[in-house]
Amino acid sequence: MRRWLTALALAGTATLLLTACVRPGGADGDLVDDWPALAAPQMFVPVTDVCLPRTTAVVQAATYETVDCARSHLAETVHVGFFTGPEAAGPRPEPGTPTLRGARAECDQRARLLLGGDWHTARLTLTIALPSGPAWKGGARWFRCDLSETDSIDNTRPVNRTGSLRGAMIGDSPLLHRCFDPKLIGENLNYMAPVLCTEPHRAEFVGVYLERDMSWEEFTRSAAQAHRRCMTLIAAFADVPDNRELPYRAGSIFYPPSQREWEEGDRGVRCFLWSDDRKLTRSVRGVGPKGLPIT
Repeated sequence: MRRWLTALALAGTATLLLTACVRPGGADGDLVDDWPALAAPQMFVPVTDVCLPRTTAVVQAATYETVDCARSHLAETVHVGFFTGPEAAGPRPEPGTPTLRGARAECDQRARLLLGGDWHTARLTLTIALPSGPAWKGGARWFRCDLSETDSIDNTRPVNRTGSLRGAMIGDSPLLHRCFDPKLIGENLNYMAPVLCTEPHRAEFVGVYLERDMSWEEFTRSAAQAHRRCMTLIAAFADVPDNRELPYRAGSIFYPPSQREWEEGDRGVRCFLWSDDRKLTRSVRGVGPKGLPIT
């Protein structure tokens, strides 16, 4: 390389001698200071309000890809936020840890704004994607909030869909949880089969309550408390008294967040009315004591 550079320098000298004192217009004779300065490298940050052909917990700039939301996709980015304070100063937050609580709360708020309602009440899941380890060491401090449609209350893996989720929970959305015919193995719930509320069924979604801040282990030991909170929602949903007679009208089924979501700060527990002694053929919303009698 040194020999090539030397030859180039000599050739340049010869050219200068041949052209004598003639210079191009505006040239000052200094061949070094006329090169434009290189632009500072830009940190990769994913964009919001786009759809994604795949879901991932770690985002690599080299494989980052978006698609038009009118095409088939697995997720929609509803927000890109930035870590600040202790979370930004320390090591990269890991999925399923309390260091993501602030990020999840921000994602939750943005998801509700985009949807027009609480995503817990529908066949939706909210996930957080993070920069890679090397990107974090290089200064990346963003987090990405992705919403996905799921197959069912039991299978929360994202499924392909077309169309944006913006405003998807305004009005009579097909994504909303409604009535179910639970399938049991013995006395254990196997899965909840969604059905029309006019079809025979034994369960109906009544709402979500926010559990108090406790560890996952404490929650798993507090089934009676979750049942009691759901029974209160059932009474309000069906417009029946929340008293000692309520257990003779209906029981409850509840779905907490996953342990990973719980550790990240999600405390939304989904509650369902459960009718173990008779099949229902209509919604019990507002039916009153006569519509949900004591048995």
